[in-house]
Amino acid sequence: MFATLRGTLREKAPGGAVVDVGGVGYQVQIPLSTFYELPQEGETITLRTTVQIRDDAIHIFGFGTEGERTLFRLLIAVAGVGPRTALAVLSGMSVEEVATAVTTRDIARLQRVPGIGRKTAERLALELHDKVQSLAGPAADLAPVADGVRRDVVSALVNLGYPAAQAERATDQVLTEAGGAAAFESLLRSALRRLHR
Repeated sequence: MFATLRGTLREKAPGGAVVDVGGVGYQVQIPLSTFYELPQEGETITLRTTVQIRDDAIHIFGFGTEGERTLFRLLIAVAGVGPRTALAVLSGMSVEEVATAVTTRDIARLQRVPGIGRKTAERLALELHDKVQSLAGPAADLAPVADGVRRDVVSALVNLGYPAAQAERATDQVLTEAGGAAAFESLLRSALRRLHR
């Protein structure tokens, strides 16, 4: 129905905005990620939108980026995930973080979102695994020189009692954040902090 809304931002609050288009104010539900990027009230705004029509109401959901809208649509297609939960996911995690959590099957990370229990998190990881890979961003290009350090960090984490898969995932994440190069001690500390989140 509506692909985009372009108009004057009349009101904004966490979770919602009113966009004036030709004298008609549209109430739009938004995630926090979109709210943080909104301009000042009175300025022009363009939101990508998805519309849901119910028997008793029409709901408009607005997003600042195409990635947010795409992920929202994927999320609400999963059984047990409604618009409120999908907005909570986008409010608590970036598109890239959700995509990474799904593709790496990081169930614990997904469960930190209000409204997402273990079964729903597992369903998200199963049903969206192949669909969100393009949203996760380019794979980390880890320099060959980092391979030895990576191996050492993973080995240290396993020796500390962490499962190998969990240790590898945390190490790869901190290596990516470090641009593929960092000292062993620094990487180990960062990986441990990530594992304790």
